[in-house]
Amino acid sequence: MPVLLQLDSSIDPTTSVSRALTARFADGWRARGSDHVVVVRDLAATPVPHLPHDSLHWPARLRAAGAPSFPEAEALQDALFDELFAADVVVVGAPMYNYSIPSTLKTWLDYIHIPGRSTPFDTDTQPMKGRHAVIVSSRGATYDAGSATADWDHTVPPIEIILGTALGMELDVVTVSRTLSRTVPTMAGERDRFDAELSAAEQRLDELAASI
Repeated sequence: MPVLLQLDSSIDPTTSVSRALTARFADGWRARGSDHVVVVRDLAATPVPHLPHDSLHWPARLRAAGAPSFPEAEALQDALFDELFAADVVVVGAPMYNYSIPSTLKTWLDYIHIPGRSTPFDTDTQPMKGRHAVIVSSRGATYDAGSATADWDHTVPPIEIILGTALGMELDVVTVSRTLSRTVPTMAGERDRFDAELSAAEQRLDELAASI
């Protein structure tokens, strides 16, 4: 039974581009057969609380002697790991907020990036190695290569480092820019470019949903 974990982090429940695209990917996944399951975690509707103590950045066996106990946070961390480790594919909706990822998505990454549990440290532990993650990044403005704002986008790199480098997942990144051209009059001239990027993203997600 192949399982897709769909993570959404946009605070816009109705017109979010990243949500529309992760939902499209999930629909393509379901279309492969009734055995293709989708598990949805909405990080905006049900935020994961911040880790209560730095000791939770480590598995229990590597925590300092006398480290405080946080049963609720540890139970949540176990649940998030169980959910992640059960997934064959992960699709991540990662809109740009203030040039980076939403804090709710960052908190989820804090919970699941644990040396010695999800990434190698004192052992070769890397349970997600070789599985696929699709990162869907939407940005309101323009960040084209060579532009003055090209280096302002810090949305995708931390996800690539954690899911790709640390957890060993195979990554595909699908990006759409100029989303504000739909509503901001001064960006109306970028609408055609946005429409083209959105169409290309939809096509790419359809291909990925059917093949990975």
